[in-house]
Amino acid sequence: MDVLALLSSISWLAAICFLAGLILVIVEMNIPGFGAAGISGGVLLIIGIILTARNLLEAFVLILLVLLLLGLAMTVVLQSAVKGKLNKSLVLSHSLDKESGYIGVEDLEFFVGKEGRAVTTLRPAGTADFDGVRLDVVSEGEFIQKGTSVIITSVKGRRIVVKEKLRD
Repeated sequence: MDVLALLSSISWLAAICFLAGLILVIVEMNIPGFGAAGISGGVLLIIGIILTARNLLEAFVLILLVLLLLGLAMTVVLQSAVKGKLNKSLVLSHSLDKESGYIGVEDLEFFVGKEGRAVTTLRPAGTADFDGVRLDVVSEGEFIQKGTSVIITSVKGRRIVVKEKLRD
């Protein structure tokens, strides 16, 4: 089978389908999103193959050529993603931290030192009320009876550690 003869027999319509399909799939590789460009490009590539291939062997050769071209394009895109312009647009380089004045919704550090009352028996986990705010808490290991005064000693993510408040 002569690949050059196969490629020279491509009609204008099939060539436009191949070109537009390759461009759309490469656009999808560079700008990931919903997939409309990639799906449209894939459909155009399939239409181009159907319009060009006269038998199953020619269709197979065209599929291999399309996959080879897309593989080369993907290699270029991945290289760009690792150290090129694409990396700057896809990878977040800025962060929102406490030093910049940003506090996450789940930041519970401000509760450290607050006093409250155990709503349930802490065995060692349970619920405690701090000025009308109910929180899931964990004791430092001991059981704490319902209604006992507690104080928050530390917060690590969503884990709030309490201990029984010693009476004065």
